[in-house]
Amino acid sequence: MRSLHGKIAVVTGASRGAGRGIALELGAAGATVYVTGRSTRAGAATLGRPETIEEVAEAVTALGGVGIPAQVDHADDGQVERFFQRVRAEQGRLDLLVNNVWGGNEEEIRARPFWEEEMSNWERMFVAGMRAHVAASRCAVPLMLPQQRGLIVNTTFYDRGKYTGAFWYDLAKNGICRAAFGMAQDLRPHGIAAVAVSPGFMRTELVLAHFGATEENWREFPDLERTETTRYVGRAVAALAADPAVMAKTGQSLRAGDLAQEYGFTDLDGRYVPPFEVAE
Repeated sequence: MRSLHGKIAVVTGASRGAGRGIALELGAAGATVYVTGRSTRAGAATLGRPETIEEVAEAVTALGGVGIPAQVDHADDGQVERFFQRVRAEQGRLDLLVNNVWGGNEEEIRARPFWEEEMSNWERMFVAGMRAHVAASRCAVPLMLPQQRGLIVNTTFYDRGKYTGAFWYDLAKNGICRAAFGMAQDLRPHGIAAVAVSPGFMRTELVLAHFGATEENWREFPDLERTETTRYVGRAVAALAADPAVMAKTGQSLRAGDLAQEYGFTDLDGRYVPPFEVAE
């Protein structure tokens, strides 16, 4: 089903992780997808990983969409503004923005008292995370206003207000949820929806590398039992983007597992993966 054929989407931070999975699913649904990030074949790799925006864009096209790579450092307002000017010049509009860029997992997230945390987490999780979401949204909205419709999705982690146990991570992720809520209030009169979407425990490239696992053998690792692919949250975002009644959800923080039940999709292996929940 090519439910998003003709739609124009931007997925930030899409070279790996959730962004990659979302970009691929939007491509599978027929969308034109701008894949942004810092990692390119020219050598600007991040985290020492091999994934690139060009590779993801090519995979988007192979799945039936149109993938367009765009190197952007989303902590640089000038680069962000120039990128959206490019989208305007090439497409004339924007239907979907997925704010996925995030610098907070470049070091291990540990549960420890906030007074023992490094203040550098502010830069990684707020400047390269929540602030980048707001900066991209400010530039994207003028491309949605003329048609009086559109959708902004902030990826986050959310479990109904439970504390994650890691101070900076919890603060940033809840800020991202609240940002979607605030955006929704301003955008509601213009027919543009804004939501936060939370995946569960994903088998990202970094998670698999941490455990020494692969997509072929992850079932051999008990700690990965509750995991899902990054395509699962991608299917959640694609379902929201194709929903003509998505304005009914504007301002909400949503979980991929709940959306799977509502929209009737599964993970790549056919499993329904319930929402990840924080242990109490």
